[in-house]
Formats: sequence, structure tokens, C-alpha cells
Amino acid sequence: MTFENQAEYFSRTFSGLDVAGEAFTEVTFEECTFGNCNFTDARFYKCKFIDCSFSACNLSNVQIPYSKFSDVSFNASKLVGVDWTKADWPRFNFISPLKFNECIINDSSFFGLDLIELTLEYCKAHDVDFRNGNFEKGQFCFTDFTNSLFMKTNLQEADFSEAKNYDIDIFNNTIKSARFTRMEALGLLTCLDIELID
Repeated sequence: MTFENQAEYFSRTFSGLDVAGEAFTEVTFEECTFGNCNFTDARFYKCKFIDCSFSACNLSNVQIPYSKFSDVSFNASKLVGVDWTKADWPRFNFISPLKFNECIINDSSFFGLDLIELTLEYCKAHDVDFRNGNFEKGQFCFTDFTNSLFMKTNLQEADFSEAKNYDIDIFNNTIKSARFTRMEALGLLTCLDIELID
């Protein structure tokens, strides 16, 4: 099956769906569950995802211009190359509408987004752009941030417990009251141009 443009889907379960490369306009999904679906290179224009969950799905290179997300979770899914800045975000976000668990989100962009309490746990987040964003109280436990960018990023009270490979300049980011695992936190000192010895 595929989705009809301007259609509304409520409390539906979609399993094994393959809509790779297809385009959809003004479709609303509310309380829907997606399992083992392929959305690679799909385009969702002005669509709405409300209280939805994705499990074991491939959403790599999905395009989401002007689409809205509210309380959406991704579990064990692949979301490589997604530009989240293209979505339609509310002016005021009291809590992040997105949660990622055990996902691969490499090469994605959250540049300048206001996503308080963003959850990224047990994820692979290589080459992800977090610059100029507000991720206060974010949950980033056990996530690998290899080559990801943090600059003028608000990470106050964020939890990086057991996270690794992050490169966060303590002078150009806000990390007050953030939590870091002791050994990994040594990486925060690289911006000081000092030598550490055992």
C-alpha cells in the first residue's frame, strides 16, 4: 500500500511498508506505529506526525520540508542524512518532540533547533550538526558523537553519561550542570592546549 495525499491516518499500524523514493503531501499520521518500513529517499511535504513510533525502520535521506512532529519516537531505526532544520517547528518548544533510541543518525543536521530534552540514547551520531542549537536537559547517554559539531550549543543539564567521542569546546558551548563520564570528560580539556600525563 501507499499513502493518499491529504489523507488522515489514526491509530494505524504499518508493517513492512516500502515507499522508498515516493512523495507525499499534507498527510496526517496520529498515534500510528511503523515497523520494518522503508522510507529511504521519501519526501513528506507539510505532513504531520503526532504521537507516532517507528521501530526498525529505514528513513535515510528522507525529506521533511514543512512537516510537523509531536511526540515521535524512533527505535532501532536508521535515519542517515536527515536535515531536521527543514521541518516546521513551533516557535516555543517546552520539550523535544523527538526521541531516538538505538538509532543511526549519521550526517544529520539539528543546526539552530530548539529541542529541549532531546533524547538520543544508545545511538550512533557521527558527523551530526548540533551547532547553535538548544538541547538543554538532553539525554545523550551511551551515544557515539564521532566528528559531530558543537558550537554555541546550549547543553545545560544535559546527560552525556557513557557517551563517547564528543568534541565540545567548553568556551564556545554552555555545559553548566551537564553530566559526563569521568574518563570521557577528559576530552573537554582539548581546547585548553594542555598536556595530560598519567
